[in-house]
Amino acid sequence: MIKFIKNFRKDEDGAVTVDWVVLTAAVVGLAAVAYQQIETGATGLATDVNTALSSATISTGDSNGTAGGITTAGVTQ
Repeated sequence: MIKFIKNFRKDEDGAVTVDWVVLTAAVVGLAAVAYQQIETGATGLATDVNTALSSATISTGDSNGTAGGITTAGVTQ
Protein backbone atom coordinates (compact mmCIF):
# COMPACT_ATOMS: atom_id res chain seq x y z
CA MET A 1 0.00 0.00 0.00
CA ILE A 2 2.86 2.38 0.79
CA LYS A 3 4.41 1.67 -2.60
CA PHE A 4 1.08 2.55 -4.26
CA ILE A 5 0.88 5.88 -2.38
CA LYS A 6 4.48 6.78 -3.31
CA ASN A 7 3.83 6.00 -6.98
CA PHE A 8 0.59 7.95 -6.91
CA ARG A 9 2.36 10.99 -5.44
CA LYS A 10 5.07 10.89 -8.14
CA ASP A 11 2.63 10.44 -11.01
CA GLU A 12 2.12 13.76 -12.87
CA ASP A 13 -0.49 12.68 -15.41
CA GLY A 14 -3.31 14.18 -13.35
CA ALA A 15 -1.49 17.50 -13.00
CA VAL A 16 -1.06 17.74 -16.77
CA THR A 17 -4.78 17.07 -17.22
CA VAL A 18 -5.65 19.85 -14.79
CA ASP A 19 -3.34 22.22 -16.70
CA TRP A 20 -5.08 21.39 -19.97
CA VAL A 21 -8.52 21.85 -18.44
CA VAL A 22 -7.57 25.29 -17.11
CA LEU A 23 -5.98 26.29 -20.43
CA THR A 24 -9.01 25.13 -22.41
CA ALA A 25 -11.38 27.00 -20.08
CA ALA A 26 -9.34 30.18 -20.56
CA VAL A 27 -9.45 29.84 -24.36
CA VAL A 28 -13.22 29.24 -24.31
CA GLY A 29 -13.70 32.27 -22.04
CA LEU A 30 -11.66 34.52 -24.31
CA ALA A 31 -13.56 33.27 -27.36
CA ALA A 32 -16.87 34.10 -25.66
CA VAL A 33 -15.69 37.64 -24.89
CA ALA A 34 -14.45 38.14 -28.45
CA TYR A 35 -17.75 36.83 -29.86
CA GLN A 36 -19.71 39.25 -27.68
CA GLN A 37 -17.70 42.21 -28.97
CA ILE A 38 -17.99 41.14 -32.61
CA GLU A 39 -21.72 40.45 -32.28
CA THR A 40 -22.41 43.95 -30.93
CA GLY A 41 -20.52 45.64 -33.77
CA ALA A 42 -22.00 43.40 -36.46
CA THR A 43 -25.54 44.02 -35.23
CA GLY A 44 -25.01 47.78 -35.32
CA LEU A 45 -23.56 47.61 -38.82
CA ALA A 46 -26.44 45.44 -40.06
CA THR A 47 -28.94 47.93 -38.63
CA ASP A 48 -27.20 50.84 -40.38
CA VAL A 49 -27.14 49.00 -43.70
CA ASN A 50 -30.81 48.07 -43.35
CA THR A 51 -31.74 51.68 -42.65
CA ALA A 52 -29.77 52.94 -45.64
CA LEU A 53 -31.18 50.37 -48.04
CA SER A 54 -34.74 50.80 -46.82
CA SER A 55 -34.68 54.51 -47.67
CA ALA A 56 -32.99 54.05 -51.05
CA THR A 57 -34.81 54.31 -54.37
CA ILE A 58 -33.50 52.30 -57.31
CA SER A 59 -34.24 53.47 -60.85
CA THR A 60 -33.42 51.74 -64.13
CA GLY A 61 -33.75 54.93 -66.15
CA ASP A 62 -36.46 56.12 -68.47
CA SER A 63 -37.24 56.06 -72.18
CA ASN A 64 -35.69 59.56 -72.68
CA GLY A 65 -32.20 58.17 -72.05
CA THR A 66 -31.93 59.34 -68.47
CA ALA A 67 -29.62 56.97 -66.63
CA GLY A 68 -30.88 55.06 -63.64
CA GLY A 69 -29.18 54.74 -60.30
CA ILE A 70 -29.66 54.65 -56.58
CA THR A 71 -31.09 57.69 -54.85
CA THR A 72 -30.74 58.05 -51.12
CA ALA A 73 -32.23 61.09 -49.40
CA GLY A 74 -32.10 63.19 -52.56
CA VAL A 75 -28.54 62.23 -53.55
CA THR A 76 -28.04 60.17 -56.71
CA GLN A 77 -25.08 57.82 -56.63
